[in-house]
Amino acid sequence: EVQLQASGGGLAQEGGSLRLSCAASGGTFDDRAVGWFRQAPGKERERVSFISISDGESYYEDSVKGRFTISSDNPKNTVYLQMANLKPEDTSVYYCAVAYDLIAMLGGALNAWGQGTQVTVSS
Repeated sequence: EVQLQASGGGLAQEGGSLRLSCAASGGTFDDRAVGWFRQAPGKERERVSFISISDGESYYEDSVKGRFTISSDNPKNTVYLQMANLKPEDTSVYYCAVAYDLIAMLGGALNAWGQGTQVTVSS
C-alpha cells in the first residue's frame, strides 16, 4: 500500500499562510481521493479538504472554505493544501489520507494515513 508523508507545518501568525504537502511513496495515488484531516488535543478528528485525483473534484469543510485550497501534482504524486488567512482555531495536527474516492473519503473509509504535521497559529 502507498505510504504518505505529510510536511509543511509550522508556526504562523493569524492571517498568515502555510502550505502543506502530502507525498506518496511506495506507490501512487492512482485515481483515488486524497484528503486532509486535522485533530486538535482533546477534540475529535475533523475533515478539512479532499480532492479526487481522477477528475480534480474537491471538497472543503465549511470552516476552511474560501481560505484553503487543495491541489494535486499528479506526476509528483503530491497533494498540496494551501492555507491562507489562518486563524488560531486552525491550530491542529494535520493528517493526509487516501481513500477509494470522495464518497469513501467522506464516509471515513480510508486506505492509508500519513503521519501528522503540526500547524500552530498565534493570535
